[in-house]
Amino acid sequence: MPAQDRRADEIYLDEVRKCDIYIGLFGCDYGSQDAEGISPTECEFDLAGELSKPRFIFVKKSTARCHPKMAALIDKAGSCQLIRRHFTSLPELIAAVYASLVHYLEDAGCLRTGPFDATAARDATLEDISTEKVQWFLSRARNARDYALAETTPVIDVLTHLDLLDKGKPNHAAILLFGVKPQRFLISSEVKCMHFHTLEKHKPIPSYQIFKGTVFDMVDRAVDFVMSKLNRSVGTRELGPQAPVEYDIPQEVVAEGIVNAVAHRDYTSNASVEVQLFPDRLEIWNPGILHPPLTLEKLLLPHASQPNNPLIAEPLFLTKYIEKAGSGTVDMLKRCRMAGLRQPEFLMDSGFFVLTIWRKVVSEPVVQGERIQPESLSGVDKIGTMSALSRHQVEILHKCLIDTGITELLEIAGRTDRTKFRNQVLNPLIEADLLEMTVPDKPRSSKQKYRLTEKGQNLLIIRKKVEGEK
Repeated sequence: MPAQDRRADEIYLDEVRKCDIYIGLFGCDYGSQDAEGISPTECEFDLAGELSKPRFIFVKKSTARCHPKMAALIDKAGSCQLIRRHFTSLPELIAAVYASLVHYLEDAGCLRTGPFDATAARDATLEDISTEKVQWFLSRARNARDYALAETTPVIDVLTHLDLLDKGKPNHAAILLFGVKPQRFLISSEVKCMHFHTLEKHKPIPSYQIFKGTVFDMVDRAVDFVMSKLNRSVGTRELGPQAPVEYDIPQEVVAEGIVNAVAHRDYTSNASVEVQLFPDRLEIWNPGILHPPLTLEKLLLPHASQPNNPLIAEPLFLTKYIEKAGSGTVDMLKRCRMAGLRQPEFLMDSGFFVLTIWRKVVSEPVVQGERIQPESLSGVDKIGTMSALSRHQVEILHKCLIDTGITELLEIAGRTDRTKFRNQVLNPLIEADLLEMTVPDKPRSSKQKYRLTEKGQNLLIIRKKVEGEK
């Protein structure tokens, strides 16, 4: 390594933190010792254990007498129930290391000769493929792309035509596309959807759903989850008999973000796709990385299609879930601009590709996810400083029809931090003149309670009226 203004122990321990596998080569010498009498080799070995890194220990046979502390370290490795392998020469060491790594990759299911989606799903048979799901695909593909195969085509012929068989057995793509129970073979292939009423992740999570099934099922259900939680405004019938409905994130943008995550994720990862909806944004966390030559910057520009799972991407294209033209992210940016939203953001974080889509900031009051048109307010002023009312804020307004203390209100929102609760939930309601304090001169008084203002009461009346008209 080049000369650096860093401590040597910081560097080698940092390398242990970054590594995937720790290989220890133990001879007879113990090495230099720190102030506590511990050598760098033992420090690395201990840290790898603390971080649960796979540790492979190789001990060199020698007629020389081992340093007592090295002998103790070798014994320590044995007491950790690690299998130690002895070697006498460099060729023997290379062969032993190679065999250990191959064995590890086989156990982890990472050793294969082709792409993951093209590899046979272990223990899967044609009985694990749903005939109904294949027929649904054929119907949809014929309508969407004029697909050549008829709906009566035998399942095995469909799988063969789509390259979804590996030596006669369904591969991983076949299971994810048409499996009866895909998660039986790929446990982490589920999609986790969470809805938060705060700007950060807090427990308990107000709404949390885990969706399983085929890639088609998971995309559809995850999109429905997000759309059901977004604010929506209902326009007038000036242009037709149907009043237009507008969401604070266009449905096409939500669908594009979710289908990209499901289609292009790393299915060898133990992590799942996570869809997290916050008051100001939608975050989609996708296990995996961008493969060269794609970069985060290139996603903002037209680029060639480079699917991580090509056999999964093809049926998604045939059913018009994706376009396979490298235009998905560009179309997403364009739709967000047209909707007046901030530009989506892409980043890599701890092995995840993260997409952030910003929600529209609205000035009209929103009740239970339904934005009320200004002409319907009947004398009630716009909220102004609030972008929306969350479900918890609506519940708080109902609760404050009678004087209520902060402890009860904290329970409604599932919060514990009073300061953040005041700043993020109560103060916006007070500033909007929907709530007022019973002891306004002493905001932190132990006798402080909150009650609805006349404006807040009128807003609840409007909400009740809107709910009755639905």
